[in-house]
Amino acid sequence: QVQLVESGGGLVQAGGSLRLSCAASGRTFSDSDMGWFRQAPGKEREFVAAISWSGVNTYYADSVKDRFTISRDNAKNTVYLQMNSLKPGDTAVYYCDAGVIATMTWFGSWGQGTQVTVSS
Repeated sequence: QVQLVESGGGLVQAGGSLRLSCAASGRTFSDSDMGWFRQAPGKEREFVAAISWSGVNTYYADSVKDRFTISRDNAKNTVYLQMNSLKPGDTAVYYCDAGVIATMTWFGSWGQGTQVTVSS
């Protein structure tokens, strides 16, 4: 099983940017599709973005398309989420997970998450 540690969150004004990182250890990271998710207070956890094990294929929720970019560095066992043009609606705890993009099945290897707060 993979262990995941998210970081990079913080408080930012609307229109600003943040880059989140997810450091992985355990099972072979470079063989795993990876995803970012978020959970706002009182809401269910939702899909944000995913990247294939090779880094070639990426997928985004409509709400973040053209603003967020997912990437990975398999040499560093790390996946990133570059978030630009942030909106107050992006405020949430952000989590990463490993899984299978083809079936949108995620392993539940949630870390502690990282808080992103966007002020208006």
